[in-house]
Amino acid sequence: MDKKISELLNDQINKEFYSAYLYLDMANFYSTKGLDGFANWYENQAKEEQDHAILIYQYMHNNDEKVTLEAIEKPDKVYNTLMDPLTLSLEHEKYVTSLINTIYAAAQEVNDYRTAQFLDWFIQEQGEEEKNSLDLITKMELFGDDARSLYLLNNELKERKYSAPSLKL
Repeated sequence: MDKKISELLNDQINKEFYSAYLYLDMANFYSTKGLDGFANWYENQAKEEQDHAILIYQYMHNNDEKVTLEAIEKPDKVYNTLMDPLTLSLEHEKYVTSLINTIYAAAQEVNDYRTAQFLDWFIQEQGEEEKNSLDLITKMELFGDDARSLYLLNNELKERKYSAPSLKL
């Protein structure tokens, strides 16, 4: 594997774990507001991001590449409104998409078709993540100012169950 690709993938492992921390921080915010459904949504997001990190970790090992685990940065976002975590998570997902795109472009540049193919799943996943974030923002804009509707939306989010990705490495 090209050294640059290896470094980018190692860095992405750290970024995925940071994403998990960020989503746990958002879950914590909603828990303090009594919105356990919103908290559940972001707890599931955190699990998903951890699994993304592990998938990259396994891919690196399967390709006999050294994995270097770095310190995970503490989330530094401040949430003043119920909408803040929603908009910040969409912004964060767009950032992660840009990171995946950078790795993909670098893999194509050096004809690393295996890594490009591996990243295809992440590219599709990022499209889903951005759409889910945008859909949640839309629902909050429509219903968030009404206590009854917010209650129903919270209950809808409480029903979300986590299922681990099934990606063959």
